[in-house]
Amino acid sequence: MTDPPTAGSAGRFEVRTTSDSHFSWVRTRLSLERTMMSWLRTATALIGFGFAIVQFFERLGQSPEARGAYLPNAPIYLGLALIACGVLALVVSIWQYRWTVHYLWDGAFAPIAGMTREPKNSPVLAISVLLIFIGLFAFFAVLLRLA
Repeated sequence: MTDPPTAGSAGRFEVRTTSDSHFSWVRTRLSLERTMMSWLRTATALIGFGFAIVQFFERLGQSPEARGAYLPNAPIYLGLALIACGVLALVVSIWQYRWTVHYLWDGAFAPIAGMTREPKNSPVLAISVLLIFIGLFAFFAVLLRLA
């Protein structure tokens, strides 16, 4: 049984500067990248489905054999909501990603993080920002067609 930490202890745990702790840090960093890519995949699906729903029901409404819808704007609102959820998911995931990257490069982890003092930017971050702009474009394209 270990003693509880005292008021003068450095933190919750001790970081050892060894090769195994460095590789553990690298695995954690790569896990963060995989999590961010999962967020990207989910946000892409939400934005794509939202835009596809709007397009599908718009084309369906133009069909001569289709009956008039009970709520004609419901697919547009659903599509806008899905697109907005995708963009919001990306914004939240970027915030979470940046916070965690800075945490992994600061404090006790700095000696095992690597040779530089600043975190390296990842291509996944650039793709996320690009997808936010695509999502905003799709959102406003659908919204302005509604008006």
